[in-house]
Amino acid sequence: MQGNASTATTQPMIPLPHRILKVRRETGDVFSIETQPEGDESDFHFVPGQFNMVYVFGVGEVPLSISGDPARTHTLTHTIRSVGWVTQALKKMKKGDRIGVRGPFGTPWPFQEAAGNDVVIVAGGVGLAPLRPVIYKLLAEREQYGNISILYGARNPDDLLYGKELEKWRGRFDLHVDATVDSAKRGWMGNVGVVTQLIPKAISDPDNTLAMICGPEIMMRFTVNELQKQGIENSNIYLTMERNMKCAIGFCGHCQFGPEFICKDGPVFSYERVRNIFGKREI
Repeated sequence: MQGNASTATTQPMIPLPHRILKVRRETGDVFSIETQPEGDESDFHFVPGQFNMVYVFGVGEVPLSISGDPARTHTLTHTIRSVGWVTQALKKMKKGDRIGVRGPFGTPWPFQEAAGNDVVIVAGGVGLAPLRPVIYKLLAEREQYGNISILYGARNPDDLLYGKELEKWRGRFDLHVDATVDSAKRGWMGNVGVVTQLIPKAISDPDNTLAMICGPEIMMRFTVNELQKQGIENSNIYLTMERNMKCAIGFCGHCQFGPEFICKDGPVFSYERVRNIFGKREI
């Protein structure tokens, strides 16, 4: 499913110019950029789960999940960890600088399947960023879903993303929000331990629960195992992956994942679809 057909299907390899409106530090190595399309492409439409290829002129291109509100079509937000040449260049950019954006590409999270069911969101580290648009959409359509739980794990309290939003969500009576960290200094009053320990108390009706997961692959493997223990069917467990994407349209083959291409068949997959190859190191 393509959220912006004119961009992603007719000119998929041509980056469109965007102006940076804001660069905001989230944690030590994570930051968010907010951009606005230039020219005729004054709006940017996407569905939660899709990604863009973001181009820094003279440096290169990188795939980035979209992490903003899908209802805000006049701006586009990506939350990024600074780990390579392109992301380091993005971190140094300022308001008014120009980048190129291709997309959106990829498959969305399964909102139609989730309707009428409980929803459990499990995020690890910067994996909360691709799930943030999901949360926005669920809250905008709150009456369509049952219980909604947001479970979030990070290395330490300083690595928790979107602190103010987490507190806002935690203050709602129609959400269950819980966070945990691997380690913490004195003064931390929250949970310490892996995010999977939060899952049992978030599930009350496993036959009518759909789970969405994003984080490091090892975290997602253990999360899937715990969800299965709690009675969630493989077909109701969804995860998102971004690995080695270069072209975003399935031509180059860099992101081949068994018989699938993450860029065009994903990045969102049901666990049932990929369970035979998920976690295999050679793949």
